[in-house]
Amino acid sequence: MVLLNFFSLLQLFDGHNGSAAAIYTKENLLNNVLNAIPTDLNTDEWVAALPRALVSGFVKTDKDFHKIGKKSGTTVTFVIIEGWVITVASVGDSLCIFDSANGGMYYLSADHRLDSNEEERERITTSGGDIGRLNAGCGTEIGPLRCWPGGLCLSRSIGDRDVGEFIVPVPYIKQIKMSTAGGRLIISSDGVWDALSAEAALDCCRGMPPEAAAAQIVKEALQANGLRDDTTCIVIDILPQEKPAAPSPPPKKPVKHLLMSLFRKKPSESFSYKDKEYMEPDVVEELFEEGSALLSERLNTKYPVCNMFKLFMCAVCQIEMKPGEGISVHAGTSSLVKVCPWDGPFLCSSCQEKKEAMEGKRPSGND
Repeated sequence: MVLLNFFSLLQLFDGHNGSAAAIYTKENLLNNVLNAIPTDLNTDEWVAALPRALVSGFVKTDKDFHKIGKKSGTTVTFVIIEGWVITVASVGDSLCIFDSANGGMYYLSADHRLDSNEEERERITTSGGDIGRLNAGCGTEIGPLRCWPGGLCLSRSIGDRDVGEFIVPVPYIKQIKMSTAGGRLIISSDGVWDALSAEAALDCCRGMPPEAAAAQIVKEALQANGLRDDTTCIVIDILPQEKPAAPSPPPKKPVKHLLMSLFRKKPSESFSYKDKEYMEPDVVEELFEEGSALLSERLNTKYPVCNMFKLFMCAVCQIEMKPGEGISVHAGTSSLVKVCPWDGPFLCSSCQEKKEAMEGKRPSGND
């Protein structure tokens, strides 16, 4: 876990076809996300701006990695904790769950395996991709569903330059506000979830400190399935504030002061600063959830900070553009709401080309 000024960051990467994409993403994704957030926001606005900044950061990281020319890819589970708010952005099949201390389990990421996500299968085939299993001959199909060309069994990742732009880096994002009772957060790669259900993972480590809990989850997964895939686990506990001790009662007043004390405010009627600071546990609040792969739906200007995007700056790669150069992210989209060419946010020509390729509107380029 990395502590950065006022928020905490956790990241899990599961690379394939080499480690280059995972390493590059680890080194660049956070900066790309932060660069997409305006600098003049208060804390509540900053948290509200995160979902769109995460989309921009993921897409920019993928676009920049493609320029390197390497063909590896990676799943990403990216977690930011600010105060009581958890924001999770994910592509791939590593999963994140939150177990609230006052009851309730919450899935904070999506499974982008083609086998388990019908909506993503439809999106890929509509965009021009082919989906099928490996053909072992004589009509025998084996293994998971894969996207062709490339044979990747995921619909979303960062990297994977050789499998077509319809394998998109646009993350599923979920944001919740914890109850002040806190809870336990578990982030694991697919090697864990192929062997254990979320409930089993939580049950096998209850009462253990986080480091021991992570080791126990991995142990349980290996006992169930053996070492078949990456089996990484991160566990953190988010603890509530300690309730301040009750103040000791004041000494009894002498009898001669009894009359005077009748006209004083009783101690139980006043609250100390510490009393105000402590809050009784409430409930988990779901603030935001979106999984669309369309940038026109993810980079909107209305939710919830209207000054998120600058007029002459690309909403994805953050490069400055001359007046009239930018292309509306809504250009070419079918919408029930009338959108004008001058309605932002705006993309540079390079990011517009990537957007069209991800939507199957032009052949995938080599960047």
